[in-house]
Amino acid sequence: MNNLIRLVENQARIIEDDPWQLFEAGSTSDAPLILSLAQWRERQTPAVLAGEAMSRDALLLQVGDEPEVLQPWFASLPLIAIDFPSFRDGRGYSQAYLLRTRLGWRGELRAVGDVLRDQLAHMRQCGFDAFAVRADKSLADALKGLAGLSVLYGRSAIEPRPLFRRERLKGEQPS
Repeated sequence: MNNLIRLVENQARIIEDDPWQLFEAGSTSDAPLILSLAQWRERQTPAVLAGEAMSRDALLLQVGDEPEVLQPWFASLPLIAIDFPSFRDGRGYSQAYLLRTRLGWRGELRAVGDVLRDQLAHMRQCGFDAFAVRADKSLADALKGLAGLSVLYGRSAIEPRPLFRRERLKGEQPS
C-alpha cells in the first residue's frame, strides 16, 4: 500500500515497502490482501475461522460493520483496516476506539480511504497506529499532522486517564 505512515515504537515512520493491498475485483496480484468482512469470511479455512491459524488476508472494517463481530478472529488477523469513505464520516473513529479499549485489539489498526493530514492526530488518539494517506497528498506534510495535539485533556485509546487524573511531573507547579 502506498503513502503509508506507521507508528514504530511510538515514532511515526514512512513505510516504503508495505506489501498489503486493498482488494479490487479482477486483481491478479499475489500480494497479501485487505478484504471486506464478507470476502474475508469466504476465503478463510476452518482453522482460521476457529482462531487456530493465522490468516494470509487482513480485514477491512467498513462503516456499516460492527467491530464486536471480529473478536473471535483476533488471533487469526494480521491487521485490521478501517475504511474512511469520506473525511466527513467519523464512524471509523468510534470503531477504532471500540476495538482498542473495549475489545482489546492489540494488532495493527490501519486507517484507509479518505485519510488526510488534519485527521491523523485524532486518529492516533482513537487507537490507529498506521495511516494510508490519500494518494494525492504528501506524506512529509501528513507526518506533521501526527504532531497536531500537544496536550490532551480527555481520555483516549492511548491515554485512558483524563488530564486531571494524570500525575504531575516532578518540579511542575500547579497552575
